[in-house]
Amino acid sequence: MFDIEYKGGNTVVIATKKSKLITDPKLSVVGLTDIEPKGMVALATEPRFEVRSETALLHIESPGEYEVSDFSVKGIPAQRHLDSEGFGCTIYRVEVGDVRMAIIGNIDPKLSDEQLEAIGVVDVVIIPIGGGGYTLDATAAAHLVRQIDAKVIIPVHYADSGLKYEVPQEDFEVFHKELGGEVETVDKLKVKAASSLPHVLTLYKLTRS
Repeated sequence: MFDIEYKGGNTVVIATKKSKLITDPKLSVVGLTDIEPKGMVALATEPRFEVRSETALLHIESPGEYEVSDFSVKGIPAQRHLDSEGFGCTIYRVEVGDVRMAIIGNIDPKLSDEQLEAIGVVDVVIIPIGGGGYTLDATAAAHLVRQIDAKVIIPVHYADSGLKYEVPQEDFEVFHKELGGEVETVDKLKVKAASSLPHVLTLYKLTRS
């Protein structure tokens, strides 16, 4: 059993009873205070979103396979959004118990068959949707979600009056209109097991904490 909380930008915290994993903890890029990943597994989809700490359980900022505490992590190289060449980002496949998640950063939406195969079958996709030339927009994010074919979607990095994005971001509703599915608004997503997740396409709008 674990919880998923949304902190703003691309930042989520996945917490089991004994450990935590945080993604892209550098919240100063959206006008908030950076989160020091004390005692946490810290994933960075790009090195510039990392907050280094000697007290972190483990820092992961590049492709590879990692086993730490309750988490099994696989990093997959990806092209950064609007970059013409090279791999500047990392997609992560994270497993907690029998639940498999894909954590997407500010990537180019055109994934290869090899990248999709590396992501594999997942239950949950955490994906930015705000667009603005900075990250995936609603259309590209919806296309990618359909390719991955998960039922539970947690959108991040969308319009929020409490955040200061580098460029304006589209509203959550633009993505919902593009993708469809049910919407549930919750403070945090509590996951008991893969079997407890919805079997129909469901978007979870997590209240920023």
